Amino acid sequence: MSAARTPAPTTPRRELGAFLRSRRDRLKPETVGLPDTPGRRTPGLRRSEVAGLAGISTSWYTWLEQGRVGTSEQVLRSVARALRLNSVETAHVLSFVEESAPPTWAASWASPNLLTLVRTMDPHPAVVLDPHWDLIAWNAGYAALLTDPARLRPKERNLLWLVFRWPPARSLLADWERDARALLGQFRARAARVPQDPRFAELVGEVLADPHAAHWYEQRETAGYQPAVRRFHHPVAGPLRLRYVKLAAVEEPGHHFLAYLPDDPATEEAVRMLTATG
Repeated sequence: MSAARTPAPTTPRRELGAFLRSRRDRLKPETVGLPDTPGRRTPGLRRSEVAGLAGISTSWYTWLEQGRVGTSEQVLRSVARALRLNSVETAHVLSFVEESAPPTWAASWASPNLLTLVRTMDPHPAVVLDPHWDLIAWNAGYAALLTDPARLRPKERNLLWLVFRWPPARSLLADWERDARALLGQFRARAARVPQDPRFAELVGEVLADPHAAHWYEQRETAGYQPAVRRFHHPVAGPLRLRYVKLAAVEEPGHHFLAYLPDDPATEEAVRMLTATG
């Protein structure tokens, strides 16, 4: 296993600036109705062009990319429109508005209510994630579908780690590249707001040892959660189709309850068989 790469220290403002710069570089002048003049040395739009489209000064936009200033939601919405950001990217940019306080999270433990919910979901796989996506509670169905987290070292009990660093994941997940890329985008959007959080930094450094993750992370891709059907090639149960359901735990901010629900009768039967024989 290759050594983990530790990301360079950063701040929310620098994270925002780097993201805006990456989106400016990919935007072609003709896309926003500007002439593509000969001899352009900028891969995408110039800073002055983005500033003009957003209705702000070039100096202010430059400082924004350099991470030297914060700004308002109104300005960031204008910049997002100028850069033709999609809804997920716009939401990511707006998460950096400094009027909203950085997230604060409680300790990583699951309440009795969440523990009861996870247990009663059996045989359907279910798990509770803390704000860093560490697995803090799971049922027999989850252990049978993937692996029993109790067999992993504590720092390996993490959803992102399982997808990128647990070798069986690439054969278990039928659409590994699609699912892994989307998951990393969601995680990046979450971690960017607290770049000095040691657990986030530790996980990013570990995951970047994977070349796919390193490439996608370098592109500063972000993603939002989308309900979807995940396909599995299980070594015992065979092909499975499971609907991925995610619920926020209101009583425990930052925690989420995940369940994998059968999408067809064959999967329902296979899931019950897995738990019965596990």
